[in-house]
Amino acid sequence: MKIKFYKYQGTGNDFIIIDDRDKIFDSNNQQLIEHLCDRRFGIGADGLILLQQHNSANFYMQYFNSDGRESSMCGNGGRCIAQFAKDLNVVKEFATFYAIDGIHTATYQNNLVSLQMKDLDEVEKRINNVFVLNTGSPHYVQFLDCDVDTIDLLVEAKKIRYNSEFAKAGINVNFVSIQNNILKVRTYERGVEDETFSCGTGVTAAAIAYKLFVKNNINQLEVELKTKGGNLSVSYMFNENKYTQVFLKGPAIFVFSGEIEI
Repeated sequence: MKIKFYKYQGTGNDFIIIDDRDKIFDSNNQQLIEHLCDRRFGIGADGLILLQQHNSANFYMQYFNSDGRESSMCGNGGRCIAQFAKDLNVVKEFATFYAIDGIHTATYQNNLVSLQMKDLDEVEKRINNVFVLNTGSPHYVQFLDCDVDTIDLLVEAKKIRYNSEFAKAGINVNFVSIQNNILKVRTYERGVEDETFSCGTGVTAAAIAYKLFVKNNINQLEVELKTKGGNLSVSYMFNENKYTQVFLKGPAIFVFSGEIEI
């Protein structure tokens, strides 16, 4: 059977997206999804996303990592599927959709997609520069004194990803350096088991942890972030130890489409 697919990327974080409103794709076929995401033998992507029907929203987002397993929320993937829905005329200037972590909204302005992320009321501070939090996916955030580009990310991240605490469930590992009030972020993603060019929930986690790291008393923040794949911004409100109105904003770009035999 041939199936139509679309390729999108958000700051270099790339996804295969399939219009699955008719439920034609076998989402239980882990081997197939892994094959489609393979960069040598398949289409190639950091993950695969299905756009499905939902009774009370514009659509449902089902996300799979490149290892073929269904995963937690993907921020850049959420922005890409929101753009895909707009390109399909499923939505116009505003989207409401559900993902594994609950409801999300998205708006469109000047070729950027602004995605509302989940509220957050728990950030664990391990030591002065290390934080663990869940922004739809679990993240470990460490602020560095040196430029993040100078570290061997795979070596350092794997020490955390595969330690006794995180090895079983997995965690995404983010290293952050600060330059001129801009957060420079590199992320090792579980499920991909490699560095990705960008991670939406990762930069969201870094932006939230940043407030605690610098002990900022401002209750309304917009944080600029730089990844290997480009620039993103995260804004949020902080009140009564809760982070609300969390928005991840950046580009979501159509790359190409095609058909593949499955």
